[in-house]
Amino acid sequence: MQFSFWEQDTYFSNIDVLIVGSGIVGLNAALHLKTTQPALKVIVAERGLLPTGASSKNAGFACFGSPTELLDDLTHHTEDQVFSLVERRWKGLQRLRRNLGDATIDYHRWGGYELFNNTQRQLYEQTITQLPYLNKHLQTIVGEPNVFRVADDKINTFGFKGVDHLLESTAEGQIDTGKMILALTQKVQALGVIILNNLEILQLHDEGKSIVAATDKGITLKARAALVATNGFAKQLLPQLQVIPARAQVLITKPIDGLKLKGTFHYDKGYYYFRNIGQRVLFGGGRNLDFKTEETTEMALTELVQNKLEELLKQVILPGIPFEVEQRWSGIMGVGTEKTTIVQPVSDRISCAVRMGGMGVAIGSLVGEEGAELVLQQL
Repeated sequence: MQFSFWEQDTYFSNIDVLIVGSGIVGLNAALHLKTTQPALKVIVAERGLLPTGASSKNAGFACFGSPTELLDDLTHHTEDQVFSLVERRWKGLQRLRRNLGDATIDYHRWGGYELFNNTQRQLYEQTITQLPYLNKHLQTIVGEPNVFRVADDKINTFGFKGVDHLLESTAEGQIDTGKMILALTQKVQALGVIILNNLEILQLHDEGKSIVAATDKGITLKARAALVATNGFAKQLLPQLQVIPARAQVLITKPIDGLKLKGTFHYDKGYYYFRNIGQRVLFGGGRNLDFKTEETTEMALTELVQNKLEELLKQVILPGIPFEVEQRWSGIMGVGTEKTTIVQPVSDRISCAVRMGGMGVAIGSLVGEEGAELVLQQL
């Protein structure tokens, strides 16, 4: 590909930082770099027309973990690890709201709920005995008492069928992730960040005093430092990283007259999740039906998952209420055997900020800033 002198000089010369990925992490890293050192020339390279992974394809939950998820985490991690991660998620959400404003991202704190059916009686009983313990830790993070509480009285209000118990998280909210990414994009561009879409970085080389990036367009980019912020796609550039791609499939209904749902909802240990978007229901999950197939970077849908989502809509969430599915899509998350993020240097001039564990909305703003701080140390 040939460029004019002007294009070469404006876009591709004297680059200070190359950020790979224009999702929530990459854009927050760019934001932090430009607010900290405005003179830096920052380029964000994005393989897709829009962010490819999950930043604008997720369900838009502003959450930090449901009761059963946190209790399950405590069986695999230490108490300090679990609640420090919850604190990072909470702080990340506040950072996101502060950076962009609640009205801009359509933030609503309508509460979150966890559903339990009659086969989960033991799980529910174990969970409610631990609520005081969880609430004590959450109060030190959120600053409010009794964040988690029993909400069985709302089961009929929402119109669920086959749901025996409901737990409420009063501090949970929801956002519009499309508006979030658009606002972040506009904010960093106003600061002078250059975003190059449809440009995939194929390889990164640390040459000691600079990095060289090979692209799918035959363009070679040279910069003083690079940050990989591609989450579920990270292993394609950095195979040594312990990041497993995890596809999440989603559907959304056409508007439903008199929809009773309001808030965000977790079902079956969080493997299913749904919320209202106005009078529509967005419903996603089902990765646990076939973990191996869903460990992929392929943006596709499977009948197994999509049929299960529709079945649960008909039987549990919208029983007796006619609905039509308007749209289906998938996004790619980055997970691992541990729920911790990976924010670290991988060489003298290359760093990474990846593995959001399905909590990118919550933790992405913070992780982006942490990645930017690593880059600043390498410049």
